[in-house]
Amino acid sequence: MDNICQIPPGTPVLVTGATGFTGTVLTRKLVEAGAKVSAVARSSSNLKPLKDLNVTWYRGEVFDKQIIAQAMAGQEYVFHVAAAFRQPRSSYQDYWNVHVGSTQILAREAMKNSDFKRFVHFSTIGVHGHIVHPPATEGTPFAPDDEYQQTKLEAELWLQTHAMEHGLPYTVIRPAAIYGPGDRRLLKLFRMALKPVFPLLGKGKCMYHLVHVDDLTNVALIAATHPDALGQAFIAGADEPIAVADLAGIVAKHFGGKLRVLRLPIGPFFLAADICERICHPLGIAPPLYRRRVAFYSKDRHFDVAKIKTVLGYTPRHANKDGILETARWYAEQGWLKA
Repeated sequence: MDNICQIPPGTPVLVTGATGFTGTVLTRKLVEAGAKVSAVARSSSNLKPLKDLNVTWYRGEVFDKQIIAQAMAGQEYVFHVAAAFRQPRSSYQDYWNVHVGSTQILAREAMKNSDFKRFVHFSTIGVHGHIVHPPATEGTPFAPDDEYQQTKLEAELWLQTHAMEHGLPYTVIRPAAIYGPGDRRLLKLFRMALKPVFPLLGKGKCMYHLVHVDDLTNVALIAATHPDALGQAFIAGADEPIAVADLAGIVAKHFGGKLRVLRLPIGPFFLAADICERICHPLGIAPPLYRRRVAFYSKDRHFDVAKIKTVLGYTPRHANKDGILETARWYAEQGWLKA
């Protein structure tokens, strides 16, 4: 790992969300670096991808005070990666519990250990919302536009205030759209790229800022021990954003096709999404179309990642095209794409 992880071997470290995509990669890197790793996982979580690692597991919800008190005992570092699944049926309280409630419990438990070194908190670039004047930086005003992003921001702001009042050492990481082999985040988009036509809603560029999971976890590991990262927030992303049509074009060309973009007006889709949600939510049914998915096409996500370079000394290793092709090949190996 080129000495990315500077946490001394044998140091007690806790990871939340360890069975998720990012958490799995981060946990593996920490174990390989010699850290004494513990992790919190829901009782329903699949531990098989990490079964070969020496990890102490605490099974339960990340917002369970009793579980977290046990898991946090003696920990010197915490990587708080856990996030609530974005599901149509999720309530504000579901998001609040996982994002805000868990952060408060973890931070308060951390203060009980005089040897505690750093609380590495995973937030999201979504706290900045739609970027009106790109590229956005860590100082761009907050403008979350859904409950997931709102509670992520609430957790981040609470942690900042708590840390200032109580002297808790912390760092915030705001990932762009996380991708890479092992995850399905881009699968639907890749499949669409191989269809006869690739629909795009609206007239915008629809810029998408990605971060390869390897780069994201490297940034988090460096930030955990870097003295200049204390009390700071860092956007973790690739050097440049990429237009969704360009992303799809890379995939189509790789599999011998040619992308044919079909532009459609976005207004009717917003209306259809609103109708679907109004009908489906009271019935407890996941709507086939919802506003957040349509809104994806109306927003630009373009961020400046200069801070991770100048402060942390880290330059993203994965260019967009290389990472997209790596992920496309992995999807194909799983039999999820038709070449």
